[in-house]
Amino acid sequence: MDDKLRELLKNDRFAAFIGIELVEMELGHAVAKMNIMENHLNGVNMIQGGVIFTLADFAFAAAANASGHVTVGINANIAYFQASKGKMLIAEAKEAAVSRKIVHYNVNVFNENKDYIAQVSFTGYKKD
Repeated sequence: MDDKLRELLKNDRFAAFIGIELVEMELGHAVAKMNIMENHLNGVNMIQGGVIFTLADFAFAAAANASGHVTVGINANIAYFQASKGKMLIAEAKEAAVSRKIVHYNVNVFNENKDYIAQVSFTGYKKD
């Protein structure tokens, strides 16, 4: 991972604020994780859906930007499969398709027990 990209991801202040950590990053692939804390829970003591989405979005950003081109999300679709009973969430982003300006990624979100929590499909746009 080059220094410019490392700095770009470090500047994601919201991701840092909620505790997201980048585990792996390479062209077309990234893994991010976060430990679940009390402030990640909603009113019914489940992980708030936005927390899950934000983790997936960060993994997508890391994988899509690994090419060295600034890539931003332009569409996303999330499916929640089950509430996590774990203490950690892991998001793995994988490139599905890429063209000159448009990328498509699938991000799977699991807990530390490998329970399948959610999947997010992202479309991104490579800026000039």
